Amino acid sequence: MAAARPTPADSLSFCLSQLTAAAGEGLGGLKDTATNETPLGRALLALRTRYVKAAGGIERFRARGGLLPLLALLRQASAVGPAPPQTGSGSAPSSVESEASGGPAPSVASSSTPSLPARLRKTLDLALSILANCCTEGACRTEVRRLGGILPLVTILQCVKTDSIQNRTARALGNLAMEPESCGDIHSAGAVPLLVESLTACQDSQCLQSVVRALRNLADSPQHRLALAQQGAVRPLAELLAAAPDPALTLALVRALLELSRGCSRACAEQLSLGGGLGPLVSLASHPKRVVREAAILTLANLCAQGLVRPALGNAGGVEVLLGELQRRRGASGAGPASQQPLVRAVCLLCREAINRARLRDAGGLELLMGLLRDPRASAWHPRVVAALVGFLYDTGALSRLQALGLVPLLAGQLCGEAGDEEEEGKEAASWDFPEEQTPERVEAGSFRSLRSWLISEGYAAGPGDISPDWSPERCPLPPPPEPAEPASPARGSAFMRTPRALRTPGRSPAAAEEPWGREGPALLLLSRFSQAPDPSGALVTGPALCGLLAYVTGAPGPPSPRALRILARLTCNPACLEAFVRSYGAALLRAWLVLGVAPEDWPTLRSRPLTLRSQHRELGEMLLQNLTVQAESPFGVGALTHLLLSGSPEDRVACALTLPFICRKPSLWRRLLLDQGGLRLLLSALTRPAPHPLFLFFAADSLSCLQSLMSPTTSPALPPTIPLDLDPPSPCLYEPLLGPAPIPAPDLHFLLDSGLRLPAQRAASSTASPFFRALLAGSFAEAQMDLVPLRGLSPSAAWPILHHLHGCRGCGAALQPIPLPGQPLLGSEAEEALEAAGRFLLPGLEEELEEAVGHIHLGPQGGPESVSEVFRLGRPRLAVHCARWTLRPGQCPRKRALALVGLVEAAGEEAGPLTEALLAVVMGVEVGSKGPSLDC
Repeated sequence: MAAARPTPADSLSFCLSQLTAAAGEGLGGLKDTATNETPLGRALLALRTRYVKAAGGIERFRARGGLLPLLALLRQASAVGPAPPQTGSGSAPSSVESEASGGPAPSVASSSTPSLPARLRKTLDLALSILANCCTEGACRTEVRRLGGILPLVTILQCVKTDSIQNRTARALGNLAMEPESCGDIHSAGAVPLLVESLTACQDSQCLQSVVRALRNLADSPQHRLALAQQGAVRPLAELLAAAPDPALTLALVRALLELSRGCSRACAEQLSLGGGLGPLVSLASHPKRVVREAAILTLANLCAQGLVRPALGNAGGVEVLLGELQRRRGASGAGPASQQPLVRAVCLLCREAINRARLRDAGGLELLMGLLRDPRASAWHPRVVAALVGFLYDTGALSRLQALGLVPLLAGQLCGEAGDEEEEGKEAASWDFPEEQTPERVEAGSFRSLRSWLISEGYAAGPGDISPDWSPERCPLPPPPEPAEPASPARGSAFMRTPRALRTPGRSPAAAEEPWGREGPALLLLSRFSQAPDPSGALVTGPALCGLLAYVTGAPGPPSPRALRILARLTCNPACLEAFVRSYGAALLRAWLVLGVAPEDWPTLRSRPLTLRSQHRELGEMLLQNLTVQAESPFGVGALTHLLLSGSPEDRVACALTLPFICRKPSLWRRLLLDQGGLRLLLSALTRPAPHPLFLFFAADSLSCLQSLMSPTTSPALPPTIPLDLDPPSPCLYEPLLGPAPIPAPDLHFLLDSGLRLPAQRAASSTASPFFRALLAGSFAEAQMDLVPLRGLSPSAAWPILHHLHGCRGCGAALQPIPLPGQPLLGSEAEEALEAAGRFLLPGLEEELEEAVGHIHLGPQGGPESVSEVFRLGRPRLAVHCARWTLRPGQCPRKRALALVGLVEAAGEEAGPLTEALLAVVMGVEVGSKGPSLDC
């Protein structure tokens, strides 16, 4: 049936005039007409069904000043005295409109208040419906608050217990609560206890939905959520949810509980648990409707912030629900980190109780947590995940599984990682395996006394004064595991388990020293637990794990945790780890990083590092290497190293040969393994093969230098400076008199160069200097009868030292003339030409003098690592030895030594023989040829 056309009597002006008149005259003077309909009732009905619902109708109503008389009418209604309690619970369901729009007129058949006439109740119903609809608009909410419309609504909520009126009043308050200022005023007016009372008294589903929505909107801040929980708003919601209500009310309840549980307070968790809401929430996690399902899951995640409810949550099946949902979101395409964050936090919190850890482990939670640690997109959560894994510290099965999944290198990488953005947990989130003691302040409960006794007996506290009765697992998530006893044998091993002197906390004994618990604390605690295994080598004595520990020890902004130092000491003192340290080049890494101060990222590009703790790091490195020496020189260690060197894989044999000079000090041992059983030649032959480690050549250069020191222990660490050849007092030049205008004696021979230059010479002196020239100038060749003898393939600079040498000059400086300056290439230079000519003319003395000059200029104070490869490329055996001697000389900078060896390997190419022989000669102290040049730089 079509709606009747509006009449002038039903116009907006008529409606507002009737509303204003009623507000002025009061509700008591209204008279019924013959049709039992008053002008006010007709005006309210028209406003509700026609004008407020029309497009822009609410704005016109507000602009025409309709809110003022409407609120005045509600104030008059609120002046009615409190109604007695309802005598019955049964009432006909009232038809109410949705939250955003009005519905049909309320039924008068609902439970009524005896002191409120039916006509007045109907008027109040209509007025509240109009106001609730108007409050869906922001400007109207602001106007209602300005006009003081909140208090009359609270008064009506208190006085009139009719379901329909309670429904509309709650809906109006819920709409007003969408404004933060109005929300605060509603709380201050005391509406929360009245709404909570309506939850228990009302039986109508639609009324309950409005009340639940109002409570949800009132939970707009942490302070308001706490106030709602403290006033008992959560438990009736949980009880209603447990009663299996209709779908619409179920949706309203889970949405309200989700809002109330944000930043879940203890009161909220207690009430929700006592109200029996955990089981229904777990059941609703599989609800077919997505909004219900997600609200239930997020509510469960919020509840995990309270330790007291987590065991019950696990018993209800919450662990499997939250874990399954997180797995689904991580596997779903497009699920971003923001949607995973509350579930990650919840799963990590569930790891704090033993009963939930068991459920999580059985449901695949360990694999999920490891997946989070490997995911770079989840880096902000990594510290939280590592702290959660601390809960499995004494779960041997879980630790074995985590180790197999690769936890140790991930933990090592966490030591120096960036701190996440996760907020700190409050004390309420502490493990409920250690419930709070409900005792007066400063009164110690028996369980605390027993815990304190245990901490003191295990050495974690020096005395009772070190432990506060307020201690909770928040300060120290789990007691640190007991450190293993110091090794009984060999006897020397116990001396090296101590923390280095420079890294100890002064003024306190090691047992009473405070353990710093920074962001790296959980990772170190887990690594310490792994290091206490009988054989931790497979997990901890690896490149990534050692690099992580050393990076933390040398790069921590403050003093490193003593636990990290104990881990390294424990590993180096464990005989089961010796072979792993050898195979992984761990000993070489300890020496390079701690003793020499060269980290992997410092090679080959030098990086500046602070030197403030260099001496402490050196002391730590020497202590750790000494621990390995104790193990290597024991009967077990000798057998292990011998087996590696003779029967290991090719890679293991090379690693063993390289490591031996670092950890073997007994001459009988290293001589047998390196010299008699071929370890040194094995290492030298591996230099030109593909490197098995990024720092292999650095390690090899350091190893050869250490071995040379072992071979010649009396060698001074630095050679004394010598006077360069070009500054030595020159020997008399015997060739120079032939070059003057009146040569004495007169030359009887000239050599003709390809350039046309004629060089004077004495036939007798030239013939006696070399077998080549004796046969050329005094034999049966035609040159013996010639006064002008051609010398082919010689430049003037290359011929100059040859002529001087033929006439008896030794050390006159002529050999320096063809040698280029450092930084200039030697290959193709006049120096190479002179060396080739000296060999061709059978002048070994000149060859040695030229080689000495090359070595002095390019391997002297002005030379560097790049010059070494240039000299080696000349292919002269004596120069190769000089290059090896410069590389391995005592006191050489480790970085220059390594760079020089890299250049030598590159220059040698596939012809490794000359380099191997040169290095072997220098290491063994064998002189090749005549004495080499001064190598001081």
